[in-house]
Amino acid sequence: MPETLPSHEQEGPSLDHPTFALVKSAFPTRRLRGTEFRGQSTLIVEPEDLHEVLAFLKNDPRASYVFLSDVVGVDYLGYPVRPIGRFAVVYNLVSFDRDDRFFVKVFLDPTGPTDGIVEDPGLWLDSVTDLWAGAEWPEREVFDMFGIRFRNHPDLRRILLWEDYPGHPLRKDYPLRGRGEREAYKVISRTSS
Repeated sequence: MPETLPSHEQEGPSLDHPTFALVKSAFPTRRLRGTEFRGQSTLIVEPEDLHEVLAFLKNDPRASYVFLSDVVGVDYLGYPVRPIGRFAVVYNLVSFDRDDRFFVKVFLDPTGPTDGIVEDPGLWLDSVTDLWAGAEWPEREVFDMFGIRFRNHPDLRRILLWEDYPGHPLRKDYPLRGRGEREAYKVISRTSS
């Protein structure tokens, strides 16, 4: 898979934010990338290193990112510059000690077609619910909307759609008008409920 890094991304973080140097010194043999854009710093890690890096960022007193503000999914299908993978999961971390926000991103590539709800072995990450209990519902939302699954999640099931919903609607190859779910859905009136 060819990699294209936008001009504002760099291999081996050497950017201004002090957390880049901290992570690089803690994980000297890991493949790390970094980017800074409009005052926001993002560390890009490999999927197999994600949990360990996030645990370090939370537990090391020099980093102290004790609050996970959000976990979001991104689908880069059709993006003008081909990123490292089609899907990304972004972790928004906050350190209250320094009033500092730091993002950690991981890219994933599906191993097969993405038009259904088949479990794709390329779309699995380790859950961070053991680090931040508040990750439970955002991870469920990423699973529900994008089909990215999280190992060791305490309750990985859909959170917004019903359990047998036939797809993941925030994937860019999902039809805008749906696949007929609304037309086949039984309407319940006020009088019949």
